[in-house]
Amino acid sequence: MDNEAPMREADAAHDLWVFAYGSLIWNPGFPYRSREAATLIGYHRRYCVRSIVYRGAPEAPGLVLGLERGGACQGVVYRVAAELAGSTMQYLRERELITSVYIEIVAPVETRDGARREAVTYVADPAHEQYAATSDFEAMVETIRCACGIAGPNYEYAINTWANLASLGLDDRYVAEVADALRRRGRE
Repeated sequence: MDNEAPMREADAAHDLWVFAYGSLIWNPGFPYRSREAATLIGYHRRYCVRSIVYRGAPEAPGLVLGLERGGACQGVVYRVAAELAGSTMQYLRERELITSVYIEIVAPVETRDGARREAVTYVADPAHEQYAATSDFEAMVETIRCACGIAGPNYEYAINTWANLASLGLDDRYVAEVADALRRRGRE
């Protein structure tokens, strides 16, 4: 993927930067030195991954966010101490690569103050069977409203992601439209 490359273990001598755009924003699951808003250029966030573990099941998949090429994505960048880089990467790989629907990359992000960092993040693999290229907004919202997995209801994932982006002053119209539609429909 152009200048992007998977995180190499030899890079662990330096602090690790991790870009979050979905549940890692509000549930990182790893210790970090700092957390700040950042923008990833060249990718946008979309509900394009069928979740069959965390927010859905094989018989009733949910939909979670993935990164797709093009545009920009506002999220959070975490700075992880160098001595925790290895264990953090192990944790992230166990969490994010559980079904191999995501591809691990290192890509440039820019913080609000203009600092540039190389950060690990996870993009959706459009060739994977869990990739969902749906354009039916109503069907997508209904899937998210009803699905549930081992991490809880898909509905909560969508609302938590929207609320945490908003709390950071990050406006993602797409995530907000999904959250608004979910709140209008309510949960069953």
